[in-house]
Amino acid sequence: MPDVIVDTSAVQYLYQLKLFNLLSNLYSQVIIPVGVASEIAQGLALGVSLPNLNTFTWVKTVPVSAEQLIPTLPNLGMGEREVISLAVNMPDALAILDDRLARAYAKELNIAFTGTLGILLKAKQAGHLNILSPLLDQLNSLGFRVDYETQRFILKLAGEDS
Repeated sequence: MPDVIVDTSAVQYLYQLKLFNLLSNLYSQVIIPVGVASEIAQGLALGVSLPNLNTFTWVKTVPVSAEQLIPTLPNLGMGEREVISLAVNMPDALAILDDRLARAYAKELNIAFTGTLGILLKAKQAGHLNILSPLLDQLNSLGFRVDYETQRFILKLAGEDS
């Protein structure tokens, strides 16, 4: 099982689906950059349903030094920049990114990545989940943006195509 470096959106949506523990079930080590932890703390302070990362012993919060931080990633939030920067320095790790631009940068930099949907699919394939369809509906109701074709493709991969 690889280590994963997780961005804010995956933490948020998995937590809101009550599936945050999937990360510890599917991956060796769950790494949260300090910038992501800060974004989560800010959301918590505003009353957003997010985890208190300090209560999860399997989450490792990691600082990103100025030397590690890639400066040439315009239009990304600090969390995405830190996830990508750590992933460049940890080539065996998997970045978990939902943001389209962040994923494009990861692809450009040859970083292995997945997203919230990929985690759910992996969990289904590993037997941790019985069915994805209602979870995708929940994600949509939470504001997660996934187009119809992508949703159908994920359901087909999960063996739930109708």
